[in-house]
Amino acid sequence: MAWKSWRAARRRRKEEALERPRYGWIWKPLLALAGLYLLVTIALGIWWSQPPAPFDVEQATLERRGEAAYAPAARGTVTVATLAETVETLLDKPGGYLRNDIAPPGVWLDNMPNWELGVLEVSRDLARALPGMTAAPSDHLEEARERLEGDDRDWFYPSTEQRLEQAVAALDAQLGELGADRDGFVPGQGLADWLERSAARLDDLALRLAASVGSHEALTELAVEAESLPPRTPWYRVDDIFFEARGTGWALAQLLEGVQRDQADVLAESGAEAEWERLLAELARTQRRLWSPVVLNGSGFGLFANHSLVMALHMTRARDLAAQLAERLAEPPASLAATAEVAETTTPPTETLPEESEEAEPVEPPVVEVERLEEEVVEPPPEGLAAPEE
Repeated sequence: MAWKSWRAARRRRKEEALERPRYGWIWKPLLALAGLYLLVTIALGIWWSQPPAPFDVEQATLERRGEAAYAPAARGTVTVATLAETVETLLDKPGGYLRNDIAPPGVWLDNMPNWELGVLEVSRDLARALPGMTAAPSDHLEEARERLEGDDRDWFYPSTEQRLEQAVAALDAQLGELGADRDGFVPGQGLADWLERSAARLDDLALRLAASVGSHEALTELAVEAESLPPRTPWYRVDDIFFEARGTGWALAQLLEGVQRDQADVLAESGAEAEWERLLAELARTQRRLWSPVVLNGSGFGLFANHSLVMALHMTRARDLAAQLAERLAEPPASLAATAEVAETTTPPTETLPEESEEAEPVEPPVVEVERLEEEVVEPPPEGLAAPEE
């Protein structure tokens, strides 16, 4: 009897399983896929958060000029090429432009999007100053400036990526026109304005970085006016401002190198080469490797460092150097300015030749020339060279 009841119970269980199937097994592959997706997005997020390496401005200029790379170019070629390469880096780096992403893993990241913001703001500053550096108005530079001024978080048409591509195309078009037969940038013109904007941006970053320090008394000891500081930075925004400063330092160092190649004679005549190199060195210090996995906000000589305060120190020094250079380059050197004026005034005017008519009148030689030819005496050849008589 027990054996029959066991078989009957087993049969009932099979019938219930067929009538009411259980789908608990389906969650296992779904959980495995979710775990795999999470691992892939984390790995991509770590890879995409690595900042790109600096590029060689001269090599970038040669590559962007293409076939005309080894032909002479006007002043300003390296500056325009460096700006185009800097903007294109935002599109070509791992992950592309992430600031306007609305899907994982880009939407989860905050360090790299703020790094991109720093690069974009510095590129906008130079794009605003470029029209003031040229000898003649340029539609391409105005178009590049307008494209870079767009919203940096647009993901719908026209997206930020599309505007950045249009800005790069406009800069490449301007680069093609800066040949040897075309006027380039005016020596030293517009440099002071650009450096003043850069100094103001560095000052704003230094204040925002210093605002993350909890004690304003410590800032007073560092000669920082606590009253001029913005509101204290929330703890979850400390790393955002830090990486924005790193992006600013990266892009500004690249653009300074490009401008240095084009304005080397201006810097030499003004005696600003040493300060320019010190500014580049100070910005290079902002790119040192961050060994901590997170941005720390310690205090004093405690166990944890204060990365924001260290970055604020570099920003302050760079701001002072940029302000000094702007003051020194407010007026271009007199020798270069005079050379440019002489080149403009001594350019020979192009003469328009009269159209030749079918019945052109013969041109008679001047009377003085005719008289001089008549007065000349033709000497006979020597006897030895005379032709023999037949």
